[in-house]
Amino acid sequence: MSGGVVYMEIKRDSYLKQLISYRFDGLVKVITGIRRCGKSYLLTKIYRDYLIQNGVKNEQIILIELDLVKDIKFRNPLLLSSFVRERVESRQEEFYLFIDEIQMSDQVANPYNPYGEKITFYDALNDLRSLTNLDIYVTGSNSKMLSSDILTQFRGRSDEIRVHPLSFAEYYSAVGGDKNEAFDEYAFYGGMPLILSRPNDAAKMNYLKTLFTEVYIKDIVERKKIERQDVLEQILDLLCSSIGSLTNPSKIADTLNSKQIKGVSSNTIRAYIGHLEDAFLFSEGKRYDVKGKAYFDSPLKFYCEDIGLRNARIGFRQQEMTHIMENIIYNELINRQFSVDVGVVYARALNQNGNSVRVPREIDFVVTSGGKRTYIQSAYAISTAEKAEMELRPFALIGDSFPKIVVRKDIGKRWYDDKGILNIGLLDFLLDKELI
Repeated sequence: MSGGVVYMEIKRDSYLKQLISYRFDGLVKVITGIRRCGKSYLLTKIYRDYLIQNGVKNEQIILIELDLVKDIKFRNPLLLSSFVRERVESRQEEFYLFIDEIQMSDQVANPYNPYGEKITFYDALNDLRSLTNLDIYVTGSNSKMLSSDILTQFRGRSDEIRVHPLSFAEYYSAVGGDKNEAFDEYAFYGGMPLILSRPNDAAKMNYLKTLFTEVYIKDIVERKKIERQDVLEQILDLLCSSIGSLTNPSKIADTLNSKQIKGVSSNTIRAYIGHLEDAFLFSEGKRYDVKGKAYFDSPLKFYCEDIGLRNARIGFRQQEMTHIMENIIYNELINRQFSVDVGVVYARALNQNGNSVRVPREIDFVVTSGGKRTYIQSAYAISTAEKAEMELRPFALIGDSFPKIVVRKDIGKRWYDDKGILNIGLLDFLLDKELI
């Protein structure tokens, strides 16, 4: 396992099922996700154990870890391809190739045309795909290299398995005990797998803070050749402080200018946010006009990939459970591979001049899977009839019969109101994979 990291025994059954379903389908399996979320553990421990238990021999699994010195020569894609071919070609048995941290592969000159296009790991993997007794799996931590580019470079010859930090269900399966206590810990420290092996609060806090300073920020600055690291870190702080709030690059630029950070354009802000998304640190929640069936360009919402990372970045100070709960629900929905948007519907209201105007009302999440849609509101607590009316008003404006759900922290058992809206407790929602 990459870097000698040791994890507690964690079940990641949904990802394992994906890997099993893709086994020897003729495509390259690409496991992506934020660094330290457990990609290597999934591939080299969970999936490897599954293969061994089902009759695959150790010598049939070829593991290459490009972040380790022992395998550094295989960063050259020509040497990588040659090495694997020598092991597999002309053999009868099936082989499995695991390449960890593929984004560390180098580009090298074409020995037959030194002035032509360079040879990359895409070329090596496409070459190795011709071996019918070889099944290829790679992990990587950069979305541009392994998401958008992969569509053109592999041209439909790959499967992508996107791995996230632990869901609450995965976290709870490892820690057990009282569900409410487990959730309180999860909402504070998040689901980065190594959190489970840290012995105390101080060690957990330090680990999460160090991930930013020693891993994520350094990666982005070096890979993207960032000239204004101070600006990148300010943007990071602002996004962490305002998860679930509407914003845009112009608004962030204005905020930075008010802090005496001058000369930063909205285009620079937009590019830096893109880098944070490429590193899988944030996801963008686009606003969708439910009735108009169109997306808004701006403003947007941003959610942190892991709530513990978000809390660590702002010093564990801003613990507003309404925003934390919304971020956790968003991550859960993404984890379940749904398409998730922020919904907008319009109501009529009178302005100060007594004229009737359209007023936007927000639906926290419009969740789509295939042809099915579900509307979800995140409500920490609904203590009064007025609060209930405010939370449910957007549902009444939708005008369709798709399911509507209110996820709440203040109830235990689920129930339906007289309009058919499901009220469900947060923990019940997070632990029920079959709900949507």
